[in-house]
Amino acid sequence: MNTKPHSVICFGEILWDILPSAAVPGGAPMNVTYHLHKLQKDPALITRIGDDEKGKELRRIFSSAGVCTDFFQLDQEHETGKVYAKMNEQHEVVYDIVKPVAWDFISWNESLQSAVSESDYFIFGSLAVRNRISKNTLFQLLESANKKVLDINLRHPHFNQKIIEELISKADFLKLNLAELELISEMYFNYKDLKDRAKALMDKFHLAKMVVTLGAEGAILFWEEKEYKHNGYTVNVKDTIGSGDAFLAGLISKWMENASPQSALQFASALGAFIAGKTGGCPDYEVQEIERFIREMK
Repeated sequence: MNTKPHSVICFGEILWDILPSAAVPGGAPMNVTYHLHKLQKDPALITRIGDDEKGKELRRIFSSAGVCTDFFQLDQEHETGKVYAKMNEQHEVVYDIVKPVAWDFISWNESLQSAVSESDYFIFGSLAVRNRISKNTLFQLLESANKKVLDINLRHPHFNQKIIEELISKADFLKLNLAELELISEMYFNYKDLKDRAKALMDKFHLAKMVVTLGAEGAILFWEEKEYKHNGYTVNVKDTIGSGDAFLAGLISKWMENASPQSALQFASALGAFIAGKTGGCPDYEVQEIERFIREMK
């Protein structure tokens, strides 16, 4: 096992997205880890796979890509995660997430605690807490985490108001899309304006930083009393799988480089759009392609 500290640790699901055309590796934490690795930020993923061919294939794919798999736990009882994904008319993905599977049973151990405490960023979501085993492990690790980033990633029926509140209350930074902002804010407020919803939510949970992705309309970043907006990039969309995860990885990578909030938002928007123009959440690419993409779009 690699004993060198990782700058970023992601926690949660790894799975196969079974599309009409093919099966591709996925899961939001895995996608974020993959893109942070492509951006040379030395991340690691805490997850769990089944002792089956699908699990072995995931480990092989990401090991060969150079992604750290030291914290891939092996489950003898439960199969590797699967999601049946279908595209709707708006090019959005509708998911049927199989349960229970291996990543529902991520178990705590001291090596995980050590890795998280030594990392700068800890990224987590809501899907991995649908089972109490992974949930308990996550909340133990959050006690040792430094900068805690919540990618809320709500998927019916795998969440409720109580778990949303528990997760947001632990976060230093919240990333969510417009539909998630509307859903969560309507639990507490009657505001209709996006900025009013966002600011009320930040006030309620004492958040200084939050980003709302707006699909083709870009994203808006709320950063310590200031707002930053990017209108997005127009691309020929293949599918939206992993584009939000790529966006988050791009944002975090630029924070690690001490980029300005607006510059970080621009790069994140470009990476998210670039991935939407590809098939699947983890296509192969080089950082230089994103930089060229930004120049061409200007």
